[in-house]
Amino acid sequence: MKVIVLGGDGFCGWATSLHLSAEGHEVTIVDNLVRRRTDEELGVQSLTPIRPIGDRLQAWRETRNTPIDFVELDVAKDYDRLEQLFRDVRPDAIVHFAEQRAAPYSMKSPWHKRYTVDNNVNATSAVLCAMVEACPDAHLVHLGTMGVYGYGKTKGMTIPEGYIEATLRSAGAEADVEILYPADPGSIYHMTKTLDQLLFLYYAKNDALSITDLHQGIVWGTSTPETDLDERLVNRFDYDGDYGTVLNRFLCQAALGHPLTVHGTGGQTRAFIHIRDTVRCIALAIQSPPTRGERVRIMNQMTETHRVRDLAQMVSEMTGVPVALQGNPRKEMAENDLVVANDTLIGLGLEPTRLSDGLMDEVVSVARRYAERCDTSRIPSRSLWVKPLAAE
Repeated sequence: MKVIVLGGDGFCGWATSLHLSAEGHEVTIVDNLVRRRTDEELGVQSLTPIRPIGDRLQAWRETRNTPIDFVELDVAKDYDRLEQLFRDVRPDAIVHFAEQRAAPYSMKSPWHKRYTVDNNVNATSAVLCAMVEACPDAHLVHLGTMGVYGYGKTKGMTIPEGYIEATLRSAGAEADVEILYPADPGSIYHMTKTLDQLLFLYYAKNDALSITDLHQGIVWGTSTPETDLDERLVNRFDYDGDYGTVLNRFLCQAALGHPLTVHGTGGQTRAFIHIRDTVRCIALAIQSPPTRGERVRIMNQMTETHRVRDLAQMVSEMTGVPVALQGNPRKEMAENDLVVANDTLIGLGLEPTRLSDGLMDEVVSVARRYAERCDTSRIPSRSLWVKPLAAE
């Protein structure tokens, strides 16, 4: 199939692009390379050295004798070029990673909040509009987040895959309906993903677009079989307080002998998935598109759930590095339960990678290899969800 990967130079997008190319798909990466400029803005770099996009693509051609095309384009701003690209390529599938992906980054300042909304919502709107005009038969696969559901008290109820049966009551009448699971975003980033859901709902209903929305858990790991083929293909490894995901941060800190920073009580329960399973899930979704005219297909893309403090203890016992509790900069519940259904992807053939499979050791090994690139001052999260009150 012809596949366009929007945001294909990023952490999930790069690994996915290589995996799809290795499976025989004709891949075109579209990216404005903003994630590289964000490193400059934040004054922190990927723990692993990321080569320029041209070097990456050349390495893939030399390694697999398979080209991946690249178009530098801002999906949120360059609508005319995006629509023309869709006309020229005539993709069978479009994978949408072209969104600012970090909750802490989205909460850093008024500018970061507005940028995240402007970029993410406009990008999704542009993609859907361009599909209607240029490639209405293509299948859109979007990387969403488990965070759209929120992390409130569900009293043991399993989080379904996107939809819930509900009874509406008004003025003495009632109706049984199926609706999107009530959204409860915990950051501006998560809020943009809930807005994406409504855009998808509309375009699937009004224009019969084929859409799969993958509500993904927290990604850990950095390597896939494809990124391991050549040093120039190495994937990102973010460890900082803005972009580093919690388990990768713990594993990096452990490799450096730095205390494992747990925010709050560590009682937050979250869903997790290894980057190897992320790329497999994208491939599985592409291979089985929903029929045009059907509702948006929502799949929970995760393989296991853990409390943050339990993860920290697991890594501490594995490496001997102590745990350090810190104040929580986020506005969230101190403790929550999380039970998640992921039947669809398991039914499509996903064989989950577990934390118990030994890949945590692999991540620690990568972190130790590039330890001299780590700036430990960037490890703590400094984005505040609630602005402190001015002193009287």
